[in-house]
Amino acid sequence: MRTRAKPREVREIELPLRGRPSLKPAPVADGGEEGEDRQRGGVQSLGRAFAILEEVARNRDGIALADLSKRVGLHNSTTFHLVKTMVTLGYIRRMRESKRYRVGRPLFALAAGALDEIEMVSLATPILEDLSRETGESGHLAVRMGDAVVVIARTAGPGAFQLVDRVGVVRPAHCTALGKVILAALRPEQLDRFLGRVELKAYTPNTIVERGPLKQQIEDIRRSGIGFDDGEFDPEVRCVAVPVRDFTGQVIGAIGISGPIWRLSIQALQGRARAVQAAADRLSAEFGAPGTAGG
Repeated sequence: MRTRAKPREVREIELPLRGRPSLKPAPVADGGEEGEDRQRGGVQSLGRAFAILEEVARNRDGIALADLSKRVGLHNSTTFHLVKTMVTLGYIRRMRESKRYRVGRPLFALAAGALDEIEMVSLATPILEDLSRETGESGHLAVRMGDAVVVIARTAGPGAFQLVDRVGVVRPAHCTALGKVILAALRPEQLDRFLGRVELKAYTPNTIVERGPLKQQIEDIRRSGIGFDDGEFDPEVRCVAVPVRDFTGQVIGAIGISGPIWRLSIQALQGRARAVQAAADRLSAEFGAPGTAGG
């Protein structure tokens, strides 16, 4: 009588991929202490990385490693390894001459991509509504469009006889408070080119049509940070505007209010300039501007 042969044990043989290590799935955390520790460690590293990134972004002239470590409260070696990774990824760059660290271009690209006009309007509208309630006048947000400006958000105040531009309306830059604030952000050579190619059309008797006086007024706006329109585009309307800045500190638009001249005297307009500045600071902070609350 023949006995049945005992089956042989089959062993799996792992064949590594040629030229690179074999790929094995990572073990799944079972929710135990070890998995929780790894999770906490990952969150801690992310927190440290973002703290470093934010501190570097606050220092536009760059920051040395030792100062950076001190600001974020980490050991130099820990800071170095995290910064080295971010330099490799491009989100932080190291300047050769000073050996200081600055924000890299990929971060600017990400932020610029997120800050489109829809996002700007979404962030600006509640701030403009508060501004209109506080001042009783129409609120506006405008950005540059070629040699003109376009209103991309607006709100009406609670008072009678509200003067509001419809969203999307294009206005000349040289005779509006919003436009002159945006022109004041140009470099001197850019402003000269603008003045050389644009017709300074007279819309009212108050419109400044001579290049010298207009350039001087824009220089004054650059120093003060406040622009006025004393019936220069519409003879019945006065306006005040201030710049709005983004995370790089650059002017990306202007926020302002407008109202009828019989209600907004020059003195009243100057008095409301503080509220307009506060609104612009709030919006700039939403865009991550340095030197503002939250920026």
